[in-house]
Amino acid sequence: MNKMIGVTLLTACLLGIAAPQSAEAKTAAGSYTAQVYASSLNVRDEPAKNATVVGSIKNGARVTVTDEQHGWLEVKAGSTSGWVAGYYLKKVNRNSLQSSASGTSIASKTNTASSSSANTSSRTSKASVTADSLRIRSGPGTHYKVLGSLKAKDTVTLLLHQNGWARIRTVSGETGWVAEQYIRSGSTSSSTSSISTVQHKGGLRGKLIVIDPGHGGSDPGMLGTTYNTMEKDLNLHTALYVRDALVAKGARVEMTRTRDDQKPTLARRVQMSQALRADAFVSVHYNSSPKNVSGTLTFFYSEADDLKLARAIETRLGQGIGLKSNGLSFGDYHILRENRIPATLVELGFLTNPTDESIVRKASYQKKAAKAIAEGVADYFK
Repeated sequence: MNKMIGVTLLTACLLGIAAPQSAEAKTAAGSYTAQVYASSLNVRDEPAKNATVVGSIKNGARVTVTDEQHGWLEVKAGSTSGWVAGYYLKKVNRNSLQSSASGTSIASKTNTASSSSANTSSRTSKASVTADSLRIRSGPGTHYKVLGSLKAKDTVTLLLHQNGWARIRTVSGETGWVAEQYIRSGSTSSSTSSISTVQHKGGLRGKLIVIDPGHGGSDPGMLGTTYNTMEKDLNLHTALYVRDALVAKGARVEMTRTRDDQKPTLARRVQMSQALRADAFVSVHYNSSPKNVSGTLTFFYSEADDLKLARAIETRLGQGIGLKSNGLSFGDYHILRENRIPATLVELGFLTNPTDESIVRKASYQKKAAKAIAEGVADYFK
């Protein structure tokens, strides 16, 4: 499964102009700075472990990450560019870059953020956790270190609101940041509006679902090894069937792309769901493997609502659509990791398996898969 780089007119119209990028950390939309954690990291010409080595990067070096493909990251460091194994890199957050340049501590910047942002509030109030498991992080973003976790109905004190994140203090006195959408605030002395929560009542009617057909444009995704089936086409066809099935159930649906020639970046796909304040995000893909494997696979990132959404869809896929379900798997993918709403990525068959490829090419299979996905999303909101 490859990843995508372009920008679509559809998303640009919804979001307006691109958000300003950090000069230190971002050189293009969706790119970021990361640090190497390996004694010597091989750089390859393609995202595969048997690809040709074109160079190496030393431990501690910082690189610019521009793309990702199924666990591999495309990087540039000086004159060296190519693909590296993603688990040897750690994203460098913007605050650490700024603090290293100015000598100001990250904690100081975080604690004073409310004085410079119109999107923050520092009046305290009480709130309770609505997710089964909610991660506490060291800063307001998914790239910050996980400090601990909370469980459903735990009570916390809200200290600060910032761009969809809340700084909290637990009953034991620990502090950290959590995603606002997974907590429900009580009465508050602040004039700031109450924190949004995820509602799971009334099924799909009125819910806004973003459907993301993977790849597109000049990025074909995987090519079938037997029939040369192009993944980007299957993704779009299936996603349109998912849209129709969801609309029939009363949902509102937005697509990250609706044409073959569109190729939004990973960041744009996530930004679209955020800008629309969608209720769920589903990315549709078809898989590949050097091994002779078959079936579907459903990915999640967050252990809270991502996992619930993925499980609801996987349960429906596993009830029989023509290929077996391989269950659930953790996926550290940009469109899941950076999404603040419940998100999942479904792989609906292996284009490297002759039997799978012959099955998934048929509209009848795609419609069955789409119906199962729509029913799974409906189950999640019940």
